[in-house]
Amino acid sequence: MFTIGDFARHGRVSVRMLRHYDATGLLRPAHVDPVNGYRHYTASQLARLNRIIALKELGFTLQQVHAIVDERVGTGELRGMLRLRRAELESAVAAAEARLVQVEARLRAIESEGHMPIHDVVLKSVPAVRVAELTATAASYEPEDISPVIGPLYDELFRRLEAAGVAPTGPGIATYEDVPDGEGRVLVHAAVQVSAPLRNGDFRILDLPPLEQAATVVHHGSMDAALPTAQTLTHWIDTHGYRTTGYPREISLECPENREAWVTELQAPVTTSSPAGA
Repeated sequence: MFTIGDFARHGRVSVRMLRHYDATGLLRPAHVDPVNGYRHYTASQLARLNRIIALKELGFTLQQVHAIVDERVGTGELRGMLRLRRAELESAVAAAEARLVQVEARLRAIESEGHMPIHDVVLKSVPAVRVAELTATAASYEPEDISPVIGPLYDELFRRLEAAGVAPTGPGIATYEDVPDGEGRVLVHAAVQVSAPLRNGDFRILDLPPLEQAATVVHHGSMDAALPTAQTLTHWIDTHGYRTTGYPREISLECPENREAWVTELQAPVTTSSPAGA
């Protein structure tokens, strides 16, 4: 038998944790000295300890772990619990990776401060264009709120277009507008250029109005990392005496499977006039 200290070392856990498992009945010592109260464990108990630690690291509560290791949970139920936990972990990993992309984009924006921009900004007019679109609301204009909304919107839009026999004739065009009294919420328009009659139904076909003046810049790579490009555009607008009159449009020029190879034009509507009341 092993003392509690030796067993803790062999199991790579703390003595405090073993005492807690004993108190909760999750892992009782094989023997407790009736005189001094010292706890002793056997090597065979390492198997139960390993299962307990593995289940805890998967995120199960101690109550759930207790039921599983005591075989009070059937195989089918356990399989479902593990699949659910796997999905939760995958979601957490994806969210962490998305946050990392945003941190890296913000870092690149900071590092580029005071340097000459590497993007060419072009001022041009943008003609009206006919599009098919679906809309949904995002909690904010932050990338972590926009990305989970606009991706599924485009998937559903293309599915509905195919079902209706309407073929895209040009690039995807994402536009945005504030939700009135929406506490920062943003209405997301996922659109694609089409040549078809105006309509409302399971998707809308409409004419996007022209932009008399738009400051434009081309971004290469995932839109999740577009912050430095977008801020280059912002600096150009401010430096040249313009102001924006709305959110930039995002024109998807190239969208291969590899998101890092995307090419997107940002079109920010601008004017030289002073805002009302300024």
